Amino acid sequence: MAEVQVIDLSKGPEGVAGEIDAACREVGFFYIVGHGVDPALLARLDELARDFFALPEEEKAQIEMRRGGRAWRGWFPVGGELTSGTPDLKEGIYFGAELGADHPRVADGTPLHGANLFPRRPAALRDAVLAYMDALVGVGQQVLRGIAVGLGHDAGFFERELTADPLVLFRIFHYPPSADTSWGVGEHTDYGLLTLLAQDEHGGLQVHSTSGWVDTPPIPGSFVCNIGDMLERLSGGAYRSTPHRVRNTTGAGRLSFPFFLDPSWDAVVDDNGGTYGDYILGKVTKVFPELAADNIG
Repeated sequence: MAEVQVIDLSKGPEGVAGEIDAACREVGFFYIVGHGVDPALLARLDELARDFFALPEEEKAQIEMRRGGRAWRGWFPVGGELTSGTPDLKEGIYFGAELGADHPRVADGTPLHGANLFPRRPAALRDAVLAYMDALVGVGQQVLRGIAVGLGHDAGFFERELTADPLVLFRIFHYPPSADTSWGVGEHTDYGLLTLLAQDEHGGLQVHSTSGWVDTPPIPGSFVCNIGDMLERLSGGAYRSTPHRVRNTTGAGRLSFPFFLDPSWDAVVDDNGGTYGDYILGKVTKVFPELAADNIG
């Protein structure tokens, strides 16, 4: 844990740029505090998520992902996601920016855009999820301002060039208790720009630092922040998109809340004119191959 630093965002972009820059170059992970998110918001989301995952599977399946179509939203059961090419020991719900049928990208059938699937109960989960995503967009932009300054740009570089209209992806994962040594999520890197992770009180996240695997336990009031493959690429390899994995050995159900702030769908991210939308489609279709064949291909 000593290798994963705690950084106070309240010091502003210039005040944290050096710390963030060092963390991104050395580990690719860091904790953030001083982010301004009301802890009651996450506590409420945690409570409602536990209520949902405690429901019978047939009720959870009323919002299963195949009902979300090209928007790529909804619930999947334990074993339904293939993060590292093998089934994960977790279940979860996929969310994204809430977009109506009249939004241009929804009307055009653009993948990963559309309305979320929210359960009938707990009914309050909808408002909690939408409020949380709104709050985390602001936090992510704060972090990117510090990253921009650390890379020698002005603080508004990312928001101006890449994330003015970010692709927002949010998951709630439930790792059930396991009697074996299976990985809830096997070793992987994140493929986007920036990840903000809230954990419950149960540990399990491990980060592959230069000295080996390091536990990254929950710190109350913090988020774990890590950079993804796209930011490593955009930094010319200066920043590390670090492998990480999760195993729940607590004997209790574990919740995690990963939030992904990524470039705009049509942001150009390579010299050949490739867009972020093209890039991410090539990644996510490997996670749910059957769903991709039905809805994306």
